[in-house]
Amino acid sequence: MRYMRLYIYFLQFSFSKAFNFRVDFFFRIFMDIIFYTIQFLFFKVLYLHTNTLAGWNIEQMSLFIAAYIFVDALNMTIFSTNCWWLPIYINRGDLDYYLTKPVSTLFFLSFKEFAANSFVNLLIATGLLVTMLTQYSVELSAWKIFIFIILLINGAAIYYLTHLLFLLSVFWTGSPRGFGDLFFSAAPIVERPDKIFKGSIRFVFLYIMPFSLMASYPARYLMEENANSIIITIICITTALFSVVQIVWRRGLRVYSSASS
Repeated sequence: MRYMRLYIYFLQFSFSKAFNFRVDFFFRIFMDIIFYTIQFLFFKVLYLHTNTLAGWNIEQMSLFIAAYIFVDALNMTIFSTNCWWLPIYINRGDLDYYLTKPVSTLFFLSFKEFAANSFVNLLIATGLLVTMLTQYSVELSAWKIFIFIILLINGAAIYYLTHLLFLLSVFWTGSPRGFGDLFFSAAPIVERPDKIFKGSIRFVFLYIMPFSLMASYPARYLMEENANSIIITIICITTALFSVVQIVWRRGLRVYSSASS
């Protein structure tokens, strides 16, 4: 309950701050609407030349697009701003201030900034997802849809943990963003169905940099029969990724040079 109350304070502060910069607030909403439109148009053009892609028809692909747009909007709302500031705090020694807080430092740094402008886009993304689910021609059980939504929320968590793992390298490199640029160069993989990749590349995007687990695997669980093994894979990799982040975070703190050192 203490953490829940703290997060409510984060929300109140974030919304108050966002409404003080209205131009930025509405510009980001407009920018993401353009992004969503481009995603649908891109695959619309592809399907002018083929009936299936990675085993999915255009209806299934549209549902997948709505899924990764939802994951992206959720990440942008909750985690993205916090990830932007984390390496800056480490490099400037500002992490000292958060280490003294009587709560988990990683929790504080992960959730203190809530992007109110992206929250509006999250509502739009949710609307798109609901529309694609209701228009889907195959009947889907309420239970399967529920698990699908949980897997997408988990997908946003996987995106954050993977991004965080690349950013934490700043403890050792001293560079402005750690390996963050490498992460963003690979991040568009989340926008592609996992079945288009083969061999070692597919292995990497499932188990090493698990972008395929963020939206593609949840979409496959929803649209394919007897796909319960997908849930086991997602749970195992999420647990392993969380554990690795915890280990790297603790070791990073050991080599951290505070502002007073």
